[in-house]
Amino acid sequence: MDDLDAAVAEEDKRARVLRFLTDLTSQRLAVERMSLKEAREAVAGLRQTALRLFPGKGDVFDLVIAPRMERVIRERWGSN
Repeated sequence: MDDLDAAVAEEDKRARVLRFLTDLTSQRLAVERMSLKEAREAVAGLRQTALRLFPGKGDVFDLVIAPRMERVIRERWGSN
């Protein structure tokens, strides 16, 4: 495997981890007993993890993942 293949494989692995954590956070927001503040903290923690996995891609998180999390929060806690 050359360097490019290794880099692509590593990025794919990080993307799978982020997808798993995003799904897990979404599920937690939907079913766990938590306050709205705790829900917001969970989303903030997910964003921090996403930035560790993909430095400099906070704008992508804000465009792609944050709206999904916000939708779950709105469904559970109303428009806050």
